[in-house]
Amino acid sequence: MDIRLVNIGFGNIVSGNRIIAIVSPESAPIKRVVNQARERGMLIDATYGRRTRAVIIMDSDHIILSAVQPETVANRLYNKEITNQEEFAEQS
Repeated sequence: MDIRLVNIGFGNIVSGNRIIAIVSPESAPIKRVVNQARERGMLIDATYGRRTRAVIIMDSDHIILSAVQPETVANRLYNKEITNQEEFAEQS
């Protein structure tokens, strides 16, 4: 299995294979999830003091805050996957 690394802004990179969801931080349920993660010590703030635009939910129960739009993170993840598939096809 290939390890997919995704840039979530400001040079921060996460494992794309471990991402469950990339969501907007505005809804009350997501705010609750973020607060619960903060209380449990499972919150990673990668915003560098900027406004949180994406909440990344990992399969390790970590919650990551990013200052990059959810669509941007998803596109980076998706484009990396397409590139890997193209490279694999060329090698075959």
